[in-house]
Amino acid sequence: MARPKGLPKTGGRQKGVPNKINKDLKEMILGALDKAGGVDYLVRQAGEKPAAFLALVGRVLPMTVASDPDNPLLTGITVTLVQPEHPDP
Repeated sequence: MARPKGLPKTGGRQKGVPNKINKDLKEMILGALDKAGGVDYLVRQAGEKPAAFLALVGRVLPMTVASDPDNPLLTGITVTLVQPEHPDP
C-alpha cells in the first residue's frame, strides 16, 4: 500500500550506506590492488598506461571542490603576450 502524500519517508536504508554488492565489490577491488602491490603498482601503471591511469583518477576524484569560507580557494589566470620575431627587411 502506498503511503499518503505529505507523510515523510520511513524505513529503508539510511542515507550514505552503500549497497551490499557495492561494498563487497569495493572490498574485492581494494584487496586485489593490495595483492598487486598497492601504491607501487599504481605508480607503474601511471608510467606504462597513462591514459588508463588518468581515467581512473578522473573517476575517483570528487566532482566538486568544497571551499572553506575563512580560507577561500584563490584562482588566477596568467596571460603572456609574446611578440613574434620578424626578420629585418
